[in-house]
Amino acid sequence: MVEHNPEDEDSARAVLASELRHLRGTSGRSLAQLADETNYDRTYLHRLETGERLSKLPVMETLDQVYATGGLLVRLWKLARLDAFKDKYRLFMQLEAKAVIMQKYATVVPGLLQTENFARVALSSAPAPISPEELEESVAARLGRQELLHRTPPPDVRIILDESALRRPAPDPKIWHEQLTRIVDVANAPHMTIQVIPFSAGLHGLMGGSLSLLWMADGSGVAYLEGNNSGDLIEDPGEVARYRLAYDRLRDAALSPPDSAAFMRQLVEDSRP
Repeated sequence: MVEHNPEDEDSARAVLASELRHLRGTSGRSLAQLADETNYDRTYLHRLETGERLSKLPVMETLDQVYATGGLLVRLWKLARLDAFKDKYRLFMQLEAKAVIMQKYATVVPGLLQTENFARVALSSAPAPISPEELEESVAARLGRQELLHRTPPPDVRIILDESALRRPAPDPKIWHEQLTRIVDVANAPHMTIQVIPFSAGLHGLMGGSLSLLWMADGSGVAYLEGNNSGDLIEDPGEVARYRLAYDRLRDAALSPPDSAAFMRQLVEDSRP
């Protein structure tokens, strides 16, 4: 997943790293002083300044406060995190950040709902070997996507979870319990609707992968189909409309939001370590 080249001076990530170096230099702080002030390890801060690591959002929020930059670093971070994704997925993420309505069907716990610990387990289970540093990079990028759920105003989000997504646990029971609890908690947000499509619903038109439908403020929409290590962005209005119809049919077959909430709460109880 991670494609960053630290030598690419034109990347948003390189710009962020350069700005971090500049701000610390003009402030007269040493790395040790910055580490004391922010409670982040000096080696970690150094690697942010060289572009070797991508931070999580709270780190940039802290540094914005330290340097009194009015949110500049957070804005640069939002651009820099896109560098961690492949081209088609990067375009999807740019569209996702602008969408006012999101409709998703997922056969696994989607990144927007994952806890940090579950994301780490999910990403480390990929077929291709991944180094510890690449893993942490990918975790940071995935968690960074969740920032869009806290926009003002937030997008309206409906997620239909295949029952299989809720029945395939993480190896660690505590991590799995925390993940199920997160899904139930997020479902209570006023802008979020989560439904479950149970096994008993039988075969349906979206089996075999995950689907995201994104709708913009002007009414235009795109679809993103995601399979195992592959993705396809669809912009043709006719094709998008066909996937919207398939999604609507799936929603009709899913448990209602209250029944889905009760179903998931029971899974939370059953998963207690």
